[in-house]
Amino acid sequence: MSAEPHATLPPVRLPSDAELARDALVAPLFARAVRLARWAGPDTRVDLGGELVAAQLPEAAAALGLDADPNGPVLASQAWRVAVDTGLVDVTEPEDDGEEEYGTALPGEDVALVTGGAPGEVLDLWLSALDTVLADAAVPDLDDLVDALDAGSEIDFDQLDWNPRREADFLDGVLANLYLLTVSERGASEGPIPLPVLAASMVIPEGMGEPTDAVLEQVSDAMMRLDDQFRQLEPIGLVAFQPVDEALMAEADGEEFAAGSVAGAADEEDVTRYGMVRLTPLGLYGIRARMLEAGVAAPAVGDLADKGADALLDAVSGYPEGAAQAEIEQWLAGRELPVAVTELLAAARGDDGGGPLRRLRCQQALAPAGQEAEPAVRAVLDDPELGGLARVWLAERGVADVPAPAASMVFWLTVDTIAAQLAADGETAELPMLMESLTAHHAGFFEQAWRVEHPATAYVLEAMGRLHPDKKAAKEARKAAFKARSRQP
Repeated sequence: MSAEPHATLPPVRLPSDAELARDALVAPLFARAVRLARWAGPDTRVDLGGELVAAQLPEAAAALGLDADPNGPVLASQAWRVAVDTGLVDVTEPEDDGEEEYGTALPGEDVALVTGGAPGEVLDLWLSALDTVLADAAVPDLDDLVDALDAGSEIDFDQLDWNPRREADFLDGVLANLYLLTVSERGASEGPIPLPVLAASMVIPEGMGEPTDAVLEQVSDAMMRLDDQFRQLEPIGLVAFQPVDEALMAEADGEEFAAGSVAGAADEEDVTRYGMVRLTPLGLYGIRARMLEAGVAAPAVGDLADKGADALLDAVSGYPEGAAQAEIEQWLAGRELPVAVTELLAAARGDDGGGPLRRLRCQQALAPAGQEAEPAVRAVLDDPELGGLARVWLAERGVADVPAPAASMVFWLTVDTIAAQLAADGETAELPMLMESLTAHHAGFFEQAWRVEHPATAYVLEAMGRLHPDKKAAKEARKAAFKARSRQP
């Protein structure tokens, strides 16, 4: 899968390998491939390339219970190709010299893995099947290529303006976008992605306002390609797909269809008629596996469970809040709480640029901790970087005899808290209210704040000068920011 090798995606939450393997085994196309592998025997005949001979396709369809289905032979052919490509079937092709009319096929050794293998081995077989299906999905309908056949054997790709590598890259890009939309904070909990949104993400340039007619036509073309491709990808268990409403296509010409699809993306009721798609948990697993193979950093929740607290806080500092919480919970689950709290507090220290967000994630990790954590938290009360965090944690639990913080610690904690929020979410609508809350109880806050020995002091004061809801306080913040900058070497 082509992708930016240094890109880092939000972490995905995946079921266990055992659950994913069960999903793989019931995916219709994979299940059919397994059944045909077991059906294969001494009387099975194949052509060059390992394809079942046409005369045996009805028999194969019957073995799948599809003898009454008009598309049974086609479905049997697809399943057979998957069985061959995954090694579920071993074929001996006929000799190319014409002496042998047919080759033979028998169940392969990998068939035993379906029932006797580990979940990971089943998933490896499924990934091989996925490669086959993705390769097929990137090929256009051969019925459209009949006129382009050259001398009855070769396809004139120049005449078709069709490039196999480009088509495969397009499908990879679509699936990468679908993966990102799914694992982002928007998340799978909000349901499937409208097909127009996915097509537009591949066609409409970033920052473009009103799409031109030419761009809308490209969106329409992309949607129809995706409609066909997702129909092929659903049987392998990669996606759950609601196709484009054929009646809708009949009601409008191409330009009207494209314009309606883009406009309809804002209308929840209408947009479903233009197609909806989502990656299944098995699909998330499959696309992530392909991304990892391509060198893309595609983490999964739980990857850090056996890592140290420093690696945990560094990583989750870049995660959306929900994913960070899930990763932290898994990390804590395998450790004794007092020891884990001590490690987290130690890892949260640091005056580097990532320090404030590490401390915010540390605070998030400590939030559900009970009395067992108190000794470790008390141990850092005098720490200049962690003492404020410790006092907040103890105060929230109503712990008595907690010493009052020095004024310098209060100011330092205020700067650190705002710096962390800026690093986590940027300049959100809630941040001005946080700024007002943190400064309201300290008369002359900005007269002291510029002296705070924190690497983010000037940066935070400048942000407060832009965002503080009180105009007088914002002006004081800008003056304090100038003083803080003047102190820097």
